[in-house]
Amino acid sequence: MINKILLITGGTGSFGNAVLRRFLHTEQFKEIRIFSRDEKKQDDLRKELKSDKVKFYIGDVRDPGSVDAAVKGVDYIFHAAALKQVPSCEFFPIEAVKTNILGTENVLTAAEKYSVKNVVVLSTDKAAYPINAMGMSKALMEKVTIAKSRNLDDTKTIFCCTRYGNVMASRGSVIPLFIEQIKAGKALTITDPNMTRFMMTLDDAVDLVWYAFQHGKQGDLFVQKSPAATIENLAKALLEIYKSSSEINIIGTRHGEKVYETLVNREDMIKAEDLGKYFRIPADNRDLNYAKYFSEGDQQVATFDEYHSDNTERLDVEGMKNLLMTLPEIRVDLNLQ
Repeated sequence: MINKILLITGGTGSFGNAVLRRFLHTEQFKEIRIFSRDEKKQDDLRKELKSDKVKFYIGDVRDPGSVDAAVKGVDYIFHAAALKQVPSCEFFPIEAVKTNILGTENVLTAAEKYSVKNVVVLSTDKAAYPINAMGMSKALMEKVTIAKSRNLDDTKTIFCCTRYGNVMASRGSVIPLFIEQIKAGKALTITDPNMTRFMMTLDDAVDLVWYAFQHGKQGDLFVQKSPAATIENLAKALLEIYKSSSEINIIGTRHGEKVYETLVNREDMIKAEDLGKYFRIPADNRDLNYAKYFSEGDQQVATFDEYHSDNTERLDVEGMKNLLMTLPEIRVDLNLQ
């Protein structure tokens, strides 16, 4: 696979930047298209990269016309465009519907129209047993992807999904917030010290999407096994790394938050294929014979446990420090590279 065209929706975000830098100087892609609605970020990236290989498309996944123009002629799509801030989606849930659900349908419809060979749709752990609008919209995004995949010709187009937990140091996540508070000499605000979250680097996220891209079959969902840590251990690790004496201030669980996050629910674990580093969850290829899915039970469900941040590998403070020290953002911050 060389000299292909890749489209990254939401391409000016953290994931898009990581993918772009991974493949910018390789032969896999002769052109990488960045599709997003933020002209300032696109202009900054254009000036930084100065690369003829990267083409910038202004548009919004909500607008089928702008999506259509960006998808035409593309070989592969990594669909990362999303509204993913929990509070904003809670206050404006219909906006999450427009971007995460209807926007995804627009991308997939265009991909089918132009026979894009492979589309990988990026989802989140909040889509498993969702309790907030962001997670609910992402769960329906997965359902839309799987439903549309049932009608595709496998020899022309493949739709598959990835689902992963917190991407460390990504924009809007808790690690940049903690670092900002440490530098300002403020107390670190944590919601619940025992709350656990999966810990995944941006490189891990790119690896997962690339694995799905290479191995995904129609409607597959891929999950990477990841370690987890309590929010308290994450905060303590950052305090030690930055040699800070800032205090930890417990503010209580916020609306729409879970004590732990689930990556694979019990129903999916029944059919999950353990690939070592990843789980592959094959599509639920139901037909319109509803009885097979809603009238007949499955005795196995009760014997399975979901895969969540409380039963995965748990990092202590030292383990969390070691993982944090692999992040380029922190190494640059500490003048270690």
